[in-house]
Amino acid sequence: MTALGPVVYGFFERHLKAEKGLSPASVRSYRDTLRLFLGFVADQRRRQITRLVIEDLTADRVRAFLSHLEAARGNHIRTRNQRLAALHTFFAYVAGQAPEMLAEAERVAAIPMKRVPSPGTRFLERDEIEALFSTMPTEGCSALRDRALLLFLYNTGARVQEAADLAAGNLVLEPQPRVNLRGKGGKWRTCPLWPETARLLRELLAEEPGDASPTSPVFTSRHGAPLTRFGIYKLVRRHAANLGAGQEGTPRRVSPHVLRHTTAVHLLEAGVEVNVIRGWLGHVSLDTTNRYAEINIRMKEAALAACAPPTSASAAFPRRAVWRDDPSLLNWLTSL
Repeated sequence: MTALGPVVYGFFERHLKAEKGLSPASVRSYRDTLRLFLGFVADQRRRQITRLVIEDLTADRVRAFLSHLEAARGNHIRTRNQRLAALHTFFAYVAGQAPEMLAEAERVAAIPMKRVPSPGTRFLERDEIEALFSTMPTEGCSALRDRALLLFLYNTGARVQEAADLAAGNLVLEPQPRVNLRGKGGKWRTCPLWPETARLLRELLAEEPGDASPTSPVFTSRHGAPLTRFGIYKLVRRHAANLGAGQEGTPRRVSPHVLRHTTAVHLLEAGVEVNVIRGWLGHVSLDTTNRYAEINIRMKEAALAACAPPTSASAAFPRRAVWRDDPSLLNWLTSL
């Protein structure tokens, strides 16, 4: 029997952190999946987790675990697929460490993802963005921070974790304001800042006691601790609650990622080239950015107007090919 502890430890410390260089948030996602799965296997085997061995991890138990997620825990299919993706990675690593597990790893790899409709991409219209900032408070201990944060998210299209990790040293507020953001996979990108965004950030940093060091967090709580992802979610939803219901009458659930989608769509409407938007948002694949062109109805309407069919006889397409009336072209064709 092969001990399970060293394999799990190597998966996290050597494979995920050292070899793949995943972010702490991604590592925590794998941790949560393995914690749930190992707890489920321990219940199935009626023994403590510390007494499990590598042979206890089978493809049949993976299938039972996935059914347990949907039936007992009430998880969405997307959550089920995310857990399965993590287990695919884990079992592929296990097969390399314990060759006797290769057959089970192949069976796990053969477990398919469930099909699920793609989630709709939600964004705010320009008048909604104006309403959002016009209704935000201008006085209070957190008014400056909240306005600077929301404007920063809309300006840069930053992910919520990128905003939470933002340090003073990542900002260049003059002469050409810009910010350096560290995205997924540890990749850096630079985004320009509007003068108003830079002004709010300067005022926010000036409120810090003493001189802010390059590692000082930009967005902090009342106690001086960096805002967490969940804190930023709550902050955005609280201020966006004044926008009212959506087009279908359902309550609006505006998250930081909705602001990221809003940035992409508004850049597209402004005529910014798609590849520039890809670099702006930090997308690895251009296919991810192209979806914003699919949801922009105004650009579709403009394209439809540009391709409108002729409405009069004079505007009809010519029945005789144009090249037949070009003497120089006809002479050249004759000489061939």
